[in-house]
Amino acid sequence: MTIKVNKNLFYPFFFLIVMGLTIYALLQGNDIEAILLAISSMKSGYLFLAMLVALLFVVLEAVIIWYLMRSLGEPNSMLRCAAYSFIGYFYSAITPTAMGGQPMQLYYMRKDGNSLSKSSVILMILALFSKLVLALIGIALLVFWHGPLVYYLKNYMYLFYLGLALNIISVAVLLAAMFIPGIVRKIAQSIDGFLTRIHILKFSLERQQKIDNFIEGYRSAVDFLMLNKKKVLVVFILTFLQRNCLYVLTYFVYRGFSMSGTSMVTIVLLQAAIYVAVEMMPLPGAQGITELMYYVVFQGVFTSALLTPSLLVTRGLDFYFLVIISLVVVIAKPLLYKKNEISIKRVKSN
Repeated sequence: MTIKVNKNLFYPFFFLIVMGLTIYALLQGNDIEAILLAISSMKSGYLFLAMLVALLFVVLEAVIIWYLMRSLGEPNSMLRCAAYSFIGYFYSAITPTAMGGQPMQLYYMRKDGNSLSKSSVILMILALFSKLVLALIGIALLVFWHGPLVYYLKNYMYLFYLGLALNIISVAVLLAAMFIPGIVRKIAQSIDGFLTRIHILKFSLERQQKIDNFIEGYRSAVDFLMLNKKKVLVVFILTFLQRNCLYVLTYFVYRGFSMSGTSMVTIVLLQAAIYVAVEMMPLPGAQGITELMYYVVFQGVFTSALLTPSLLVTRGLDFYFLVIISLVVVIAKPLLYKKNEISIKRVKSN
């Protein structure tokens, strides 16, 4: 039991350490009073719009979950789907490469009485389209906007190439699991067998069963995708809009600081390039590397006096603001379960 608790505490602790180091690096050598003064001068209307699109990023995922659940015969309220979305965001934010979000979403979906197989299909489709949209955006930037991309990213183009490659590999792996599950099953079993032989893992029938269930779940996702092409298009459009929420947020911050001269399209594309580069990085919330790339990419967009304030507002809204709200949902969700259990016990006792 002690080991389990320690593992559960590791990720939040690691997240806080990375956050602390990132904030320290951002503020070191800067005039904090001047930064706060600049932030306080930001136009409230644009600040509100930036907050709105940040929330819309999570809410649109909730809409996708709600839409897919209804399509698969598992209707849930929009409020419950929003809770799944915020829970997923929180655990994705505090774990490296966002690996903790979907397992926790699946846990709460099952706890609410939803089908394991259908919930798995929904989360698999979410993962596929999220990666697919980001990969397509990255490819489009590389093909149609290569010159400006090289100009703004400078020596960090290699991170863009790396991030794009990792996203394409992720999409390929997900599609392979869907369309050629037999090959993927053999590869996964071979890796499991190798790790068992060299004593990194212990032999486990339960783990092998989980591998089989994982592959079969993706096969179910294929069946859904092939039979519901119009619904797939709706999910793709919603995912594309969701992705662009955080890119547009930076433009609202730019306008909020009363700046002009750089087009909305340029700012949106630059922010998209940053996300392509950093999303697969093995740090919780891609903290540190995201801020570094922001400094490099937007130093030609914001004035030197507003670069750090704009970064603090942008990251404060598109990441930490959402983490705080998601944490509230994560805390509140189990309390609702306890409240329902108490109500059921009272009804039974009467």
